[in-house]
Amino acid sequence: MIQKTYLKTKGLCKVKFTVTPENAEMVEILGLNNDWENPAVMSKKKGGTFTYDASLPKNTQHEFRYRVNQSEWMNEPEADEQKPNEFGSSNSVIVL
Repeated sequence: MIQKTYLKTKGLCKVKFTVTPENAEMVEILGLNNDWENPAVMSKKKGGTFTYDASLPKNTQHEFRYRVNQSEWMNEPEADEQKPNEFGSSNSVIVL
């Protein structure tokens, strides 16, 4: 799930990412601000839900994916769109 909150006074949008993958011990989000090298570790909540809050520039779009247990890639089903990537799968896209 993606929740967007546009800030009136700054050129930013607060974005809350929420995902609940089965049997996950750790979930990371990669690709925000085109950074595929430094994963952001999502916070684990009760019930197996993971969340991450990011402040991203307005009028931009970002490709991203979730990585579960450092091995399994997962897309966001509620993303604004899906875009094919060079690995034969697709990336989730958020449009702000």
